[in-house]
Amino acid sequence: MKKILLFGAGMVAKPIADYLLDHKFELTIASRTKEKADKLIQTRNNGRAVSWTIERREELDKMVSEHDLVVSLLPYTYHVNVAQACLKFKKNMVTTSYVSEEMKALHNEAKDAGIIILNEIGVDPGFDHMTAMRIIDKVHSDGGKIKEFYSLCGALAAPEEADNPFRYKFSWSPRGVITAGNNGAKFLKKGEVVEIPTENLFKNPLQINFPEVGRMEVYPNRDSLAYIDIYNLPDIETMFRGTFRYPNWCEAMDAIKALGMVSYEKKDFKGRAYCDIVAENINVYPARVKEKVAEKLKLDLLSPAIAAMEWLGLFSRERIQLKEGSTFDLTADLMLKKMMLPDGARDMVIMLHSFLVEKANGKTEIVKSRLLDFATKEDTSIARTVALPAAIAVKMILEGKIKDTGVQIPVAKSIYEPVLNELEKLGIAMVEDWGLPASEQLG
Repeated sequence: MKKILLFGAGMVAKPIADYLLDHKFELTIASRTKEKADKLIQTRNNGRAVSWTIERREELDKMVSEHDLVVSLLPYTYHVNVAQACLKFKKNMVTTSYVSEEMKALHNEAKDAGIIILNEIGVDPGFDHMTAMRIIDKVHSDGGKIKEFYSLCGALAAPEEADNPFRYKFSWSPRGVITAGNNGAKFLKKGEVVEIPTENLFKNPLQINFPEVGRMEVYPNRDSLAYIDIYNLPDIETMFRGTFRYPNWCEAMDAIKALGMVSYEKKDFKGRAYCDIVAENINVYPARVKEKVAEKLKLDLLSPAIAAMEWLGLFSRERIQLKEGSTFDLTADLMLKKMMLPDGARDMVIMLHSFLVEKANGKTEIVKSRLLDFATKEDTSIARTVALPAAIAVKMILEGKIKDTGVQIPVAKSIYEPVLNELEKLGIAMVEDWGLPASEQLG
């Protein structure tokens, strides 16, 4: 029986554990909190839980040496530590995180060791790469060119749960969501590079009607230009990766950023109220702070952004419990208290790829593929769609169906084809529409 070591027992670990245990692999789950790992294993005798933290390097080496493959669901900053142990003992490794420059630097060493270190095998990144490359490779094999590509994804509450002023609930880490919103962005639009500074990230979102969900907004996601080479798109004129949100989120987060309420700068909060901090950030007296914020940001008092900030508590006279920290900490903590998806509530993952294709005969067509996935009784949608691609990849590597080596992401057909085929059997698949008219073009 093949032995797998899983680091981490957080929000997306359950579907990985279930899949691997149900396929009769021997699974060890190492977690800071052993009780969380015990819950994932339940009564299955091919699983065991151990308490472990990253500082215990000797135990890391020992555990890696005793297993055939390692899955890291640790914070991304620790993946290289795990990878170095995998290289030392020539063990394959899988993560769902973005591949870092430090990880890329291990590519030749991994190839020499004959192992694969497979990153970005989740949903976004992961499922987005694989489903995009399936279409891109088909277009190229038919002699066509990709002229425009939009790749959009969002992890959201199901429509019936989008009932607060932000129209958002967290199915994963609030701090991760807010941190992503502090990035700038860069993309290609009709041959021109567009750079969006962080303060403008949520301004002027794309407006898209998503089937069965309704009107959505999309803001740009990080650096889209890197994917021109990753996806082998030499003829591309528009390359845009973006994040789906319901209306209200972009306006509210743009206002919160403009108020300086997601800054990482440390402040003293002792004896102060939330409205005091907001007032200080815009240099006004705290009385009637809501009206002063609306005036400062040129917003109507009844606007979604003002309603969202008031509901969250940013204008409140409630005393801050945190003695010291950043406004990022304050906002994240308020969201953590008020905006988590309740147990038993449905979340969803939506994804849309839109291509402008120039065929070998010179004619053009729009190709679209989309995913709408809801939570099941057992798992959230975000947990399923992140975890199952990784779990399937683990199985395929151990069965010898994925033979690639080195530091990889799932853009090669040898990786994406078997994983996508297996995901389809589990009900996770894109619906593809080819030959659409020019009126279906985005942007």
